[in-house]
Amino acid sequence: MKKIIYILIILLIVSWVLGFLVFKILGALIHLLLLLAVVLLIYNWLSNKKST
Repeated sequence: MKKIIYILIILLIVSWVLGFLVFKILGALIHLLLLLAVVLLIYNWLSNKKST
């Protein structure tokens, strides 16, 4: 499950970078993707702290 979360985080960050550099049309959506990636990263980090 944690491997899937890391893959999702990487995909969201790559999508954000590509969208920011290539497609400057949907700026708000791209920043929401980045925010979602950061939230998932923090959630995964906190869930690892609680489980150990």
